[in-house]
Amino acid sequence: MQDSNLKLLDEIPGRISDIEVLNLLKTKNINCNYVTIIKDYTSLKDDLISDWLNISVKTFRNYKSNQDIVLKENTQEHLVLLLSLFKHGIEIFGSKEDFYIWLNTENFFLDNDIPINYLKTISGIRLVENRLTGIEYGDNI
Repeated sequence: MQDSNLKLLDEIPGRISDIEVLNLLKTKNINCNYVTIIKDYTSLKDDLISDWLNISVKTFRNYKSNQDIVLKENTQEHLVLLLSLFKHGIEIFGSKEDFYIWLNTENFFLDNDIPINYLKTISGIRLVENRLTGIEYGDNI
């Protein structure tokens, strides 16, 4: 990942409140660089990330290649929350691999669904974030 993108990633905390999200959206230019960051940081496939962002794979790839495109506010918010969630998850589990295993494992607290299925909505991301915080403080996985 480029140094400039690392700096942008550092601006997003691993745990973020709603007011912090709103502040970032008002004070930072959440642009197509963040699309590149989420792709590089997560190493996940374009179709999965584009599905979470509710955009087509073609649009997602256009965002990665054309930094002049202005993102919709809901896409900006979704990017910030996903990056924060992944930072928190990797911190809790110690590695991307272990976090990804958890994301793809049925979870009792999610009606035996897998956490990755909840990342399409803001409330779903918040629910998964709450599960990570529970794990952090000793709640069952």
